[in-house]
Amino acid sequence: MSALRRKLGDEYQVVSTSASGAGLPPPRAAPRGKRQRFVDKNGRCNVQHGNLGGETSRYLSDLFTTLVDLKWRWNLFIFILTYTVAWLFMASMWWVIAYMRGDLNKAHDDSYTPCVANVYNFPSAFLFFIETEATIGYGYRYITDKCPEGIILFLFQSILGSIVDAFLIGCMFIKMSQPKKRAETLMFSEHAAISMRDGKLTLMFRVGNLRNSHMVSAQIRCKLLKSRQTPEGEFLPLDQLELDVGFSTGADQLFLVSPLTICHVIDAKSPFYDLSQRSMQTEQFEIVVILEGIVETTGMTCQARTSYTEDEVLWGHRFFPVISLEEGFFKVDYSQFHATFEVPTPPYSVKEQEEMLLMSSPLIAPAVGNSKERNNSVECLDGLDEVGTKLPSKLQKITGREDFPKKLLRMSSTTSEKAYSMGDLPMKLQRISSVPGNSEEKLGSKTTKMMSDPMSQSVAELPPKLQKLSGGGRMEGNLPPKLRKMNSDRFT
Repeated sequence: MSALRRKLGDEYQVVSTSASGAGLPPPRAAPRGKRQRFVDKNGRCNVQHGNLGGETSRYLSDLFTTLVDLKWRWNLFIFILTYTVAWLFMASMWWVIAYMRGDLNKAHDDSYTPCVANVYNFPSAFLFFIETEATIGYGYRYITDKCPEGIILFLFQSILGSIVDAFLIGCMFIKMSQPKKRAETLMFSEHAAISMRDGKLTLMFRVGNLRNSHMVSAQIRCKLLKSRQTPEGEFLPLDQLELDVGFSTGADQLFLVSPLTICHVIDAKSPFYDLSQRSMQTEQFEIVVILEGIVETTGMTCQARTSYTEDEVLWGHRFFPVISLEEGFFKVDYSQFHATFEVPTPPYSVKEQEEMLLMSSPLIAPAVGNSKERNNSVECLDGLDEVGTKLPSKLQKITGREDFPKKLLRMSSTTSEKAYSMGDLPMKLQRISSVPGNSEEKLGSKTTKMMSDPMSQSVAELPPKLQKLSGGGRMEGNLPPKLRKMNSDRFT
């Protein structure tokens, strides 16, 4: 398919035409519905826990963490409600003491010593509690030594007030100092890209830090969420697989000063080993990216998350460079942070590329030829063995040993195999082996020597008269007529 760009105003429209020149656009795939994400682009996880039953009591066992995890509106509501109830309760206790002692009726009697001076109604009791709790001490209302129950209530008020202050103020402090907002200044590219890098098909995305303060010990991880079915028939709707982004080489430890491009090499160990440009149209997966680090200013751990669905992975694209060298410093142009451009990329998966490379490799033909040649030599060896077994016993003895032809043929077959396998050796070894007198002459001299040794041994074993008749040559030509006739009758 070829793509033609037609300029319409300021926009470009890609029109696909077939190779045959028909000019008809291919049928478009049916538009997909809204993709349900497991992790939103802002890092929020779309998970809700339901049907907890009696497990809700576990939240109360860790009340502090439960309050910190609540939203701000609920934190403020609980904060105000707790202080209001505590103040009203303690003010009511002071009013009850004054009411039981009769201080409310004798508040204006100068000769009477009340429990708390100048407390003659509930508002005055509430003001005394606020002045005591906030350590304001205006000096108009104060506790006297004639009221032991008031002294006990004062001690209880001090202890309870310290506990409430430590709990609620500590909760609000942790809530405000959480580094979640620090994650807002950590950027991820809107799309991921797949293209060739260093001769390998690579999945890439970009991360950046908008603040001048660094992320200490920044580390990045990637998870692939994809549904699958096990060989036993079990269906896993959100199976999590690890995507290697440099764990073995230490590339996952980031020095996040300028925007970085995170790479995942697609190889035989990658879950995307079978992924091609065509299969991406039918695949459904989600790549969850997790960036963790320590905030330099607060020393607290921060985590930023995002995700990429299959529609947000661009095949055959690469990111624009964003760093330029200025006068004495490096400048980062964040306007090109999300921008990509097309590059030539094979549409095949890594598995398909390896299979095509294997099929087109020239090293396969010699291996096939060697196997055929070896099979033929073995067949010939077996046929010659059968012929040797059919010879008479005396003729086999004359040759020296009964298994001599078999060994000789095996030796010749191994030498032929060695000679044929010379094409697989490097060029230097082939040149050394091709020097005249190195291989072929030595091999011929060895074989003739081996053939002559058994014949000499067989002649040496004959009687002296027959050795003289043989004369070192052929025996049958020097034998008497009767002996030649007798031997011929036996052999036939």
